[in-house]
Amino acid sequence: MIINAHATLTVDTYQFMANATPLRAKFISYPLPIYPSPITNYQLPMIKFGVIVFPGSNCDRDVAYVTRDILKQPTRMVWHQETDISDIDVIVIPGGFCYGDYLRCGAIARFSPVMQQVIEHVNQGKFVLGICNGFQVLTESGLLPGILMRNRDMHFICDRVPLRVERSDLPWTNTYDKGEVITLPIAHGEGHFYASEAILAELEEKNQIVFRYEGDNPNGSLNNIAGICNHQGNVLGMMPHPERAADPILGGTDGLKMFAGLLEKVVAMI
Repeated sequence: MIINAHATLTVDTYQFMANATPLRAKFISYPLPIYPSPITNYQLPMIKFGVIVFPGSNCDRDVAYVTRDILKQPTRMVWHQETDISDIDVIVIPGGFCYGDYLRCGAIARFSPVMQQVIEHVNQGKFVLGICNGFQVLTESGLLPGILMRNRDMHFICDRVPLRVERSDLPWTNTYDKGEVITLPIAHGEGHFYASEAILAELEEKNQIVFRYEGDNPNGSLNNIAGICNHQGNVLGMMPHPERAADPILGGTDGLKMFAGLLEKVVAMI
């Protein structure tokens, strides 16, 4: 089937046909695995998540597993050609290699029809989280300052790293303590955050740095930056993967606290 601008992807596994023009998707009808929730006894309100799916996204189902299966929240997979996301409370731009990361990571994705809607979503005060490749898309779209460059040592890095929480007063981080060190996975080849001295000074002055690498800096990011937010605090971009640290079966749940804390704050604002 050909995906049109108004297509809605359910949380079914799909397989891209690389040799198809225009882009086609072959759907395979089997569900994501469902495991016991590590926060079964934690009563959460309901908000709707939207996970954007670009050609080349590969962490979209990881995010949906957290929001839909662990947190039990309504979750919609949003195809990149969609032009109406007004039903969504929180947008997540996941990791992966959107459009094959040609030109620069995220440089083509910024022109997808859905990104204009994401910008409007932000202007309405709603929430957007960009993880890894999603962080790169946010910088290319102008929703966050700076750029993400090749890692300092020019190698892809896949590891677990300690992060220091710089702010605990944001909806994203209200379940952490300021200065707390958490552990999240990273998996990227272009995670070196770079910005001019003026932009770095502004990020520091306006307290927009949310996470820093603690100890060894894995990719050469200036000021050890692992995640930043916009002035209003409703847009967060980060290279580490909180969705990969949301289930005990994966070895840690430091990332789950971010999603769970966000729910309470967002519901209070709706």
